[in-house]
Amino acid sequence: MFSKYDVIVVGAGHAGCEAAHAAAVMGSQVLLVTMNLQTIAQMSCNPAMGGVAKGQIVREIDALGGMSGIVSDETMIQFRMLNRSKGPAMWSPRCQSDRMEFALNWRDKLEKNSNVSFWQEMVTDILVENGQATGIKTSLGLEIKAKTVVLTNGTFLNGRIHIGEKNFGGGRTGESAAFGITEKLVSLGFESGRMKTGTPPRVDGRTINYEAMQEQLGDENPEKFSYTDTPHLIKQNSCWISYTNTAVHEELRKGFDKSPMFNGRIKGLGPRYCPSVEDKINRFAEKDNHQIFLEPEGRTTIEMYVNGFSTSLPEDIQYAAITKIPGFENVKMLRPGYAIEYDYFPPTQLKLTLETRLVENLFFAGQINGTTGYEEAGAQGLIAGINAHRKAHELSEFYLKRDEAYIGVLIDDLVNKGTDEPYRMFTSRAEFRTILRQDNADIRLTPKGYEIGLASDERLKKVEEKIKKSEELIRKMEQTKVAPEEINPYLTRISSAPIKEKSTFYNLLKRPELSIAALSGNDEIFDSVITGYTKDQKEQAEIKIKYEKYIEKELLLAEKMSRLDEIKLNPDFNYTALKSLSIEARQKLSSVKPMNLGQASRISGVSPADISVLMLYLGR
Repeated sequence: MFSKYDVIVVGAGHAGCEAAHAAAVMGSQVLLVTMNLQTIAQMSCNPAMGGVAKGQIVREIDALGGMSGIVSDETMIQFRMLNRSKGPAMWSPRCQSDRMEFALNWRDKLEKNSNVSFWQEMVTDILVENGQATGIKTSLGLEIKAKTVVLTNGTFLNGRIHIGEKNFGGGRTGESAAFGITEKLVSLGFESGRMKTGTPPRVDGRTINYEAMQEQLGDENPEKFSYTDTPHLIKQNSCWISYTNTAVHEELRKGFDKSPMFNGRIKGLGPRYCPSVEDKINRFAEKDNHQIFLEPEGRTTIEMYVNGFSTSLPEDIQYAAITKIPGFENVKMLRPGYAIEYDYFPPTQLKLTLETRLVENLFFAGQINGTTGYEEAGAQGLIAGINAHRKAHELSEFYLKRDEAYIGVLIDDLVNKGTDEPYRMFTSRAEFRTILRQDNADIRLTPKGYEIGLASDERLKKVEEKIKKSEELIRKMEQTKVAPEEINPYLTRISSAPIKEKSTFYNLLKRPELSIAALSGNDEIFDSVITGYTKDQKEQAEIKIKYEKYIEKELLLAEKMSRLDEIKLNPDFNYTALKSLSIEARQKLSSVKPMNLGQASRISGVSPADISVLMLYLGR
């Protein structure tokens, strides 16, 4: 019935879809196993992709040859570039998605790849022989063999849903939890824990008083995630903003004694940066209001997502409180919010490739590693899928460093520092964010994606053209000068200091108040210089000119740090024999087994003094 596959992917959420797609595109025979084929790529929480740092991750997935950016572009209903008022390192794309179209689009793309096969059933066991994963066992007792296995189980492992004093098994509302995998992994020696996340109520958009709320429009000229020729968004849907108030908080407090968060029924830690509404009013009792975003679930549905109102309080308390929010006075609730507790496995048990240390050929990706967010899951799925394919075909390991991608920061943080609460990516987690921008993800990563057989020839040609043209434009800016009498009238008009002698456009663009867009149409010579270049090429050239010194400084720092990454360590080295190391360092190094000195330096509990000891031992 089943042949032996190169890669089996368990779970068809964002991590599973990216893993299956990547491995299949590179040539592996892939089996994607899910408990419900109707919920492939389901957006379990908010109908949106991207955001601060998350948008950078989606662009990186796309640049490598993944699909999250393309699917987002083809199904978005609103687009906004966040943090435009700040420097380009902080610009973060975000879109509202049509939830149903997003899932259908992802499934269609997987089904069009003949290397992907599907099976609908619960996986209850991982087959392991001589310390190597060899396949899976299902609830029907079927044993399916594979060279590698990728687990992307999301919130389903022993998942338990909480609404007030009620709780029941489930991996997502209306779907059963998965049993057996946690128990098998623990028996193999894996350490497990519990985490918690939550979701808000969904409401009937026909019962909202939009006049009492603030409309939030998309960008006037919406951009997109993918560097490919995906369609541009034309018609956008609005989101809406309202606020809680003291009356809302009073209603919520009436249910605190029945809150599973406060009475101890939920043991797992929830996401610090996306707390429930009851947690917010408890932790920030001095605040009289909290922002609420009302987001459409799609173009053709009445269902609306109440972002900022995640809760696990009793449903009657939820309803009484939500009707006190301006605009929600006559709202009809479609389903209540809930919290969900699930098993995860501390990611310090993984290699940078996301292969487990204990069992060879077994990979973890997504919420099983303690992360939260579609984007973080998709990024891990992509890296796990790439490495599962490469392991199945006896190819070298693939991973990204911290100075190469936010994906590298994400996985490096997880593997070396671990997490005991749902991990979410922020720009502040990256020490090289000036070079890890959303606009240059293709330049950074598409050549790498092409080299491993994931990114196409067409993608690489586009990147090479972008690099060539942006550098050509920079040279023109350096060579073309403008006279004071030609440019000073404009500079005076915008309160910029006039020039006293001829100046290059390169030097003028270094001024914060000047940009290519601002100069366009105000100087004939300048207009002749920029003619024939695309928006992306001009943006790339301008960023390089304006932030030249900052970029150079970061590149030098990254180069210094990468020298430590070049000093390889034997994963089987006996650190306990090095008595000059601190006891904690010996324990942590023995547990993580770093691949190189750079990774060792980033392990929590390993001090600079410990690194010096290792360098001395290595003769450095």
